[in-house]
Amino acid sequence: MPTSLPLTELLLTELLLTELLLTGAQVETLRAAVDRILPADDAPGGWEVGVGDYFASLLTREPQFLVPTRTGLDALDAEAQATVGRSFAALMPDVQDCLLTRIEAGDVRTDWPIPAADFFRRLVSQAMEGYYADPGNGGNKGEAAWKMIGFRVTV
Repeated sequence: MPTSLPLTELLLTELLLTELLLTGAQVETLRAAVDRILPADDAPGGWEVGVGDYFASLLTREPQFLVPTRTGLDALDAEAQATVGRSFAALMPDVQDCLLTRIEAGDVRTDWPIPAADFFRRLVSQAMEGYYADPGNGGNKGEAAWKMIGFRVTV
């Protein structure tokens, strides 16, 4: 499903992430992983709903997550390189899914500086937070996730 976010919003998210928090390769890995954890179907996928914005906000306001996130994204990409010979972001979605399933189980081929399964659980948890959170936290643009599940804000 093509993204419906304006190009300027996408560029600003990636600029904030790459210039201040993550490398370009880490952003690409994060984007690919988020879109496999929360793929587009009838509803928009994770990145389109603003999970990247949520990560930028989270990593800025809670810097204790920055090093583990960087380390885990690098390890995920290294795992993809070692097992398939390509970056995680360059893999086909079904191959990404297989690799993420192995990482979720802690079945890795490379040395991870942090426990792979722990990184995966945190990545899923933070992606879900960004997808379903109050839009004021950076994700869930246009309340898209809330609309998908029928949640309405009443005052």
